[in-house]
Amino acid sequence: MGVNRNIIILSILWLVIIIGSFSWNYAVALNEQNRLARFTARSFFDQIVITRKWNALHGGLYAPITEATLPNPYHDLPDRDLEVNSSLKLTKINPAYMTRQLSEIAIETSGIYFHITSLNPIRPGNKATEREAVHLKKFEQGVLESSEFFEDEGKQYYFYMAPLVTDTSCLACHAKQGYQEGDIRGGISLVLPFESKVSLHIILFSHLIIALLGLLGLAFVGRTLNISYRTIEKQAVIDSLTGILNRRSFTETINREFNRSFREEEQLAIVMCDIDNFKDYNDTYGHSAGDECLKKVAQSIADSLQRPGDFCFRYGGEEFVVILVNTGRNGAIAVAERIRHKVENIGISHSKSAVSDVVTISAGVATLRDNLVNLSEELIKCADDALYQAKRSGKNQVCFYESEDA
Repeated sequence: MGVNRNIIILSILWLVIIIGSFSWNYAVALNEQNRLARFTARSFFDQIVITRKWNALHGGLYAPITEATLPNPYHDLPDRDLEVNSSLKLTKINPAYMTRQLSEIAIETSGIYFHITSLNPIRPGNKATEREAVHLKKFEQGVLESSEFFEDEGKQYYFYMAPLVTDTSCLACHAKQGYQEGDIRGGISLVLPFESKVSLHIILFSHLIIALLGLLGLAFVGRTLNISYRTIEKQAVIDSLTGILNRRSFTETINREFNRSFREEEQLAIVMCDIDNFKDYNDTYGHSAGDECLKKVAQSIADSLQRPGDFCFRYGGEEFVVILVNTGRNGAIAVAERIRHKVENIGISHSKSAVSDVVTISAGVATLRDNLVNLSEELIKCADDALYQAKRSGKNQVCFYESEDA
């Protein structure tokens, strides 16, 4: 359970990391997109400003009057129009007029729209839109540039706007409006067609794949750790040679069952078993044969137990112990005799045995209610004393321990 809990915690942490990574990468991609869009718009704006400045430095430029270039009615200086001859008349193009004409060319050739505007325009056509007015008010508060993305008729656009600062060349037209050098008199807005290069689906899909691979990896590690943990846990309570429960497990089980039986006033029996003349068996047949003998005896004892609540353990060396829950004297003796017969019937040859030509065991039985004991250790000692009595009485038999005070 501890391993599973840790794997779940790690999985949650992994998902948190993935979500954080997705958010960070998506934010970085959006910031980079904004940076590139702003860089492009700012470069375009700077080109417009440079062109306007060139025009202003020359005090305006003259161009032939045509249907597309008519005299500017809002430019009322005396030198606005010049007649060169009967076939050529010129009109002065100031920076604002030039900006409008450049905008018409730009929208036709590249789809980029820009607009010179002001909150207090001389020409009504330069009146600020609602979006432009919002940004112009920001400029009055000290903002140097402003931008935003917007969508129109299903298409994405990038809006950029920066202020126009009044200089000496501007005062010829704008001084009468009250502007002074250094004042913000308006701005130029640009609208660029924009196709987003940031794919939410790609970033999301890639992070989902990484998240899934990470979770699969954690699941594999968790499964491996669980198998290892169960193996270690099993090794901690299972005797490696015989495959039955070991002495550590016996200690835990007898304490638990003794306390429960004592508290609930139920019977509890212990059967201590020992292979007769096992040292002689090892000396005669060797330790490998001795190990095989222990395995067979252990399996016979385990097979003799018919209830799932009964346990058998390797107590140490050639000793085994059985715990029988809710079992009194007669039942415990019957089980012990069944174990003794089953081991004898295996027919493991033992030429050096003092009691038989096959391997046999002796057993000692003690029960909780037949002996006035208060501790599990006392009950174990009673069973061990009974086993000693069985050995002393000729081996290959079962003895029951009953104290004189019982």
